[in-house]
Amino acid sequence: MTVPPEEPRTAAEFPPVTRDRWRELALGVLRKSGVETGSPEEELASTTHDGVTIAPIYDASDLPGDPGLPGAAPYVRGSRPEGGWEVRQRHEVPDPEAILADLENGVTSLWLTLAPEDLPRALERVYLDLVSITLDAGKRTREAAEALFTLAGEREVPASSGDAAEAPGGAGTAVPGGAPGTLSGGDGAGVVSGDPGRAPGPAAGDGTVRLTGSLGADALDDARTAVELARRCVRDHPGLRAVVVDATPYHEAGGGDAEELGCSVAAGVAALRTLVGAGLTMEQAFGQLEFRYAATADQFLTIAKLRAARRLWARVAEVCGVSGVSGVSGAPGAAQRQHAVTSSAMMTARDPWVNMLRTTLACFAAGAGGADAVTVQPFDARLGLPDAFARRIARNTQSLLVEEAGVARVIDPAGGSFYVERLTEDLAGSAWTWFQEIERAGGMADALASGFVTRRLAATWERRSAAIARRHDPITGVSEFPDLAEKPLSRRARPAEGAARAAGSTGVHYAQEFEALRDLADAQKTRPKVFLATIGPVAAHTARASFAANLFQAGGIATVTGGAATDPGEIAAAFTAGGAKVACLCSSDRLYAGHAEAVAAALRGAGAVKVWLAGKGEFEGVDANLYAGCDALGVLRTTFEDLGVAR
Repeated sequence: MTVPPEEPRTAAEFPPVTRDRWRELALGVLRKSGVETGSPEEELASTTHDGVTIAPIYDASDLPGDPGLPGAAPYVRGSRPEGGWEVRQRHEVPDPEAILADLENGVTSLWLTLAPEDLPRALERVYLDLVSITLDAGKRTREAAEALFTLAGEREVPASSGDAAEAPGGAGTAVPGGAPGTLSGGDGAGVVSGDPGRAPGPAAGDGTVRLTGSLGADALDDARTAVELARRCVRDHPGLRAVVVDATPYHEAGGGDAEELGCSVAAGVAALRTLVGAGLTMEQAFGQLEFRYAATADQFLTIAKLRAARRLWARVAEVCGVSGVSGVSGAPGAAQRQHAVTSSAMMTARDPWVNMLRTTLACFAAGAGGADAVTVQPFDARLGLPDAFARRIARNTQSLLVEEAGVARVIDPAGGSFYVERLTEDLAGSAWTWFQEIERAGGMADALASGFVTRRLAATWERRSAAIARRHDPITGVSEFPDLAEKPLSRRARPAEGAARAAGSTGVHYAQEFEALRDLADAQKTRPKVFLATIGPVAAHTARASFAANLFQAGGIATVTGGAATDPGEIAAAFTAGGAKVACLCSSDRLYAGHAEAVAAALRGAGAVKVWLAGKGEFEGVDANLYAGCDALGVLRTTFEDLGVAR
């Protein structure tokens, strides 16, 4: 009797696996698929929309080098030697009850997009010495800052000494802040958002975003405001920062992660030049900046982006000769202060409940990536002013990740990952190249004014849009698995002034084209519909019928089926009874060979103006095909035209 060899029980007992062995196995699979290639890495690699390559496999040879320690240059692993982040909630109306509810239930920082005259009411029950505050009042930022300083004076809150303190309450995390009993921005929450390097423009009629130049009077006013407030912060409030370098407009214009990073560095350098030119020292200027980035549901890219951002800014600091303390809460001057906001572009108006999942992924990535402050947008942000339930879910998302999941207990949990370390390095390299291109174009102001930045971001948005249209980049609840029976949510409209500054209000949304078709379908007296000619038994046609139904419903078009049949006359009768004008054949390749042409002819005879086929076969009487990777938006727009629905 032969005794089988004992199976390995520990990793050490398995034979070693090499990259060459992986190549050999991967080539075998590719050749079976009809792909002849000498490099499986090249064949299986993918590229982000702004040109960063994602390899199919990583190993120790991909590690770029020592990333340093948390709290030490180049700050890849974190700007601080401790974990945790500020839970920063955004408020667009002066609702003291809503603000108090947030602060009593996990929020540790406020982001207020309010008019200056509304600040006293909004903050009437807030202890200014215990909560960090970010003001975003647009062109009235100077007034808003004065209102905050006045409130602090009336309540006898002294200026921050810049010493570190534990953040009270909240999600149980310790973050640097002002000394107890002082006015603090929580290690420098921004007092002003309109820095000279930030220039979002209004949305154009074609759904794209125009980024305007920073050379006009408004931009100069922003620069003067930033300089005045920076001087005042340095002199009177060393626990505050005066400038937010907001990179989210570049993300919301359709840019990729490397482009967002490069734009942020260019905008940050522009802000440094303005502040130093006005008389601040380089160290003081570095200490006045906070950077704002978008966090998306692509967790690895978000983690790598935040790590790369700190490395890039540390390089700028190195070139500028800054390495010591910045004067803001004792933070290293070269350490980038980061505020991550869950992406507005990824949020959907349709099936908005799915936004809870998107923002949870984004929040996890922001925390794991080392952001100093994180804002989770409420799931109903696309619909108007968030309600109390949406705000509660937003703050509880962070509390769950910190308290229950323990994300904040480990500093840089992705550190050491072959993939994340390589992706961090590649993003940083691509972003630095883009930053240098902007500098060669004359700096951020000139690059914006000439359209250089706009053209680059528009090209990336075009590539992303094509991937969305073909559902290579699926949007759950919109382009995939739509729910035509969903009951739309209703929310209060934003105030006119707040709406102009609402996150993503002037940017693109990934779901916008599909959602526009859904709106068009909903506006019809009778919902448009397509007949699915299901040929043969259920087992033969279900897969393609489900695929076709999913695609048409992504545009708000209902589908009706005729049941399992092969007789052309029976299928044509079901088509007539269904009241549709467009039909789609759904079955297996084998049944198509014997029935597709006859069924298509019968449907034509019954009045079908267009006959689609789910699959790639070509048959007489079939006009076009649906298949994985086809232009779904093009199919839907053509179908609306065939149904006589004007767009």
